[in-house]
Amino acid sequence: MIRILDASKISEKDIFLRDASMPDVSLAVSKLILQVREQGDKALFELTKTYDKVSLTELEVTEDERQKALKIADPKLMEILKEAAENIKFYHSRQLKSGYEIREKKGIILGQRVRPLEKVGLYVPGGTASYPSTVLMNCIPAKLAGVEEIIMTTPPDENGSISPDIIAAAEIAGVDRIIKCGGAQAVAALAYGTESVPRVDKIVGPGNAYVAEAKRQVFGQVDIDMIAGPSEILIIADEKSSPKLLAADMLSQAEHDKLSTAVLICTSKSLAEEVKSEISHQLERLPRREIATESIRNNGKIILAESIEQAIEISNRIAPEHLELCVDKPFDYLNKITNAGSIFLGKNCPEPLGDYFAGTNHTLPTGGTARFSSPLSVDDFLKKSSYIYYSEEALNEVCDKIAYFAEKEGLSAHARSAVSRKNRMDESET
Repeated sequence: MIRILDASKISEKDIFLRDASMPDVSLAVSKLILQVREQGDKALFELTKTYDKVSLTELEVTEDERQKALKIADPKLMEILKEAAENIKFYHSRQLKSGYEIREKKGIILGQRVRPLEKVGLYVPGGTASYPSTVLMNCIPAKLAGVEEIIMTTPPDENGSISPDIIAAAEIAGVDRIIKCGGAQAVAALAYGTESVPRVDKIVGPGNAYVAEAKRQVFGQVDIDMIAGPSEILIIADEKSSPKLLAADMLSQAEHDKLSTAVLICTSKSLAEEVKSEISHQLERLPRREIATESIRNNGKIILAESIEQAIEISNRIAPEHLELCVDKPFDYLNKITNAGSIFLGKNCPEPLGDYFAGTNHTLPTGGTARFSSPLSVDDFLKKSSYIYYSEEALNEVCDKIAYFAEKEGLSAHARSAVSRKNRMDESET
């Protein structure tokens, strides 16, 4: 089922993760966004009825609904969520930053202020699976940054309810308001505001192709975290790795979505064959085997490399979302990894450790964007302003230089703005 490819013989196209293309939903999404902009809550009610098959009388989850959900939420899961939340807080608290001020020259002050965003929208998917981990990963860094209000949107079920586990995660993470709405229409509501949904400064959180396209289209009206594609895992394994564990790790991402990608790069042909066989065996008893099977068949691959060094070179070209380095001495290779969203070191570090519990963020760059972007962090919820102060004497010393620079760019008004102050100062002296 899964292809085994020789690194020395494959084409450039075969190196990269995905052969499947994302559907073009841009026109449909633009229509949904326009409908929400023009009709507000009315559009959200109508679209929720159309897509989620439920008629709502109000969009926001009430405090009574939240309390009832907390009473029936899985108590064991709630304890695990609390522990995971503490791990996430501990890790992300190291990312907190403050501004600075420079007073090196007499009469000159330069500085930077760091301030949190005021309102953030968090999109949490529904559909084929429920993801309370998404709530923790996206909300906790925002709260640490000092964001005043976090508005979460998530699609309701056929009864008009939100999963108790999602509500429990929201309570633990500190979500302020929960809106029963999903899809591109939820993104539009957060970006432009409606009667019930406040306009936010930034939208974070994963979603399907419609959600991703909606985030793309509203970017500029609001900020977004990233345009996230289907999930990816790339595993680099030595010949002593367990085929059973490698197959399990690959399927952990394949079960996400039919467009997800799982790649193994190893140095042993016999290990490759064993992993191939093990994937087929494990798929037989996987509850989401239909999704995982299509993912493995269309996008999965095993690449045979001559060495771990060659495997790393291929991985750096791919720039995967998740990279497992399943070798005996992973820290020997860590500095050679230049492009990866999150790196899992050694044979006791499966990717779900990062998804749920360790504390690092699982909102990661996909589709090769780890070449230039980073995991979600506290930084994503902060904005920076620079500030400048010059005394009269300090400005007088540099006015002519500023004017000369401006004139060279053909901007005479800029030059005049600076020189006029010098002239004013000269006149006051006479």
